[in-house]
Amino acid sequence: MHEATHVVVVDDHNDIRDLVREYLEHQGYKVSVAEGGATLRRILARQTVDLIILDVMMPGEDGISLCREVRASGDVPIIFLTAMAEDTDRIVGLELGADDYLVKPFNPRELLARIRAVLRRATSSTPVGTILNRRIVRIGHWKLDLGRQEIFGDDGVGIPLSAAEFRLLKVFIERPGLILSREQLLDLTVGRTADIFDRSIDNQVSRLRKKIEENAKNPSIIKTHWGGGYSLCTEVVFE
Repeated sequence: MHEATHVVVVDDHNDIRDLVREYLEHQGYKVSVAEGGATLRRILARQTVDLIILDVMMPGEDGISLCREVRASGDVPIIFLTAMAEDTDRIVGLELGADDYLVKPFNPRELLARIRAVLRRATSSTPVGTILNRRIVRIGHWKLDLGRQEIFGDDGVGIPLSAAEFRLLKVFIERPGLILSREQLLDLTVGRTADIFDRSIDNQVSRLRKKIEENAKNPSIIKTHWGGGYSLCTEVVFE
């Protein structure tokens, strides 16, 4: 199936672009390369893109800025390439909606595995309304519109969710009442394991609470279980 998959590699280093392109083309992927944001925009305007591999540190427009721009206009899966010392940028990128990251230097086989995992998640989550057999899910006094990826209350005013927030909330509503560890949440949302310094799930939970809790400092919908993780503690009804 992946023969038709179009991957764009965005990196200012020509050797990395060529290495990744050669390897992925050998695996049957269609690959375009871009040295920066201008070329990426031209590719996105003219072709269908299935996944973007995006370097964080580039001269001019960096990967964080480009991720923010791509996420504002679409939901193309993004994998960050990041240096070991760029933990803050990595977390910011994941909060903006990047789907995964890979630390340089990397093994092309690991990159391939992550591409396949991200594409599987993207494919399986596209018909999310079909998976849940409903378009609207009631979560306590909120309603989640699965098609528009936004929540709204009794006033009918929609609050948009980022891709990362939507994935996290979807994991919770599929497992109401179940205590999920940070490691489980990270695996279920982005398909990777956590390292000891990884606080991306905590950051995403905090951002989501600010949107759905009456008092984010004393949450009643998504509760913290010290040493155990988080759980959704409200009624879930599929309408």
